[in-house]
Amino acid sequence: MMDLTTKEGIQVKRQISPEEQASLGIKDWPVWAKEVSEFPWTYDAQETCYFLAGEVTVTPVQGEPVTITAGDLAVFPAGLSCTWRITQPVRKHYRFGG
Repeated sequence: MMDLTTKEGIQVKRQISPEEQASLGIKDWPVWAKEVSEFPWTYDAQETCYFLAGEVTVTPVQGEPVTITAGDLAVFPAGLSCTWRITQPVRKHYRFGG
């Protein structure tokens, strides 16, 4: 897998290239969209996602916030409990599991 920066258990790679996107098959993943909002979330399984648009700050319970923006690839570990604060409407491709 590509080189990801890890903070609070969340792995992020900023502005991944079209070649990296193609090698992961991201265009074949489902798309999820959400308006500006804030909500708690717990991951039952690992989620890998590529942000097409928007900005979100994900704050793990008792952890430091991680901001993710369009063009970023993020991996959220199974068991992570956090709060999502979407500050610009989000569209993302996503895939559950390893």
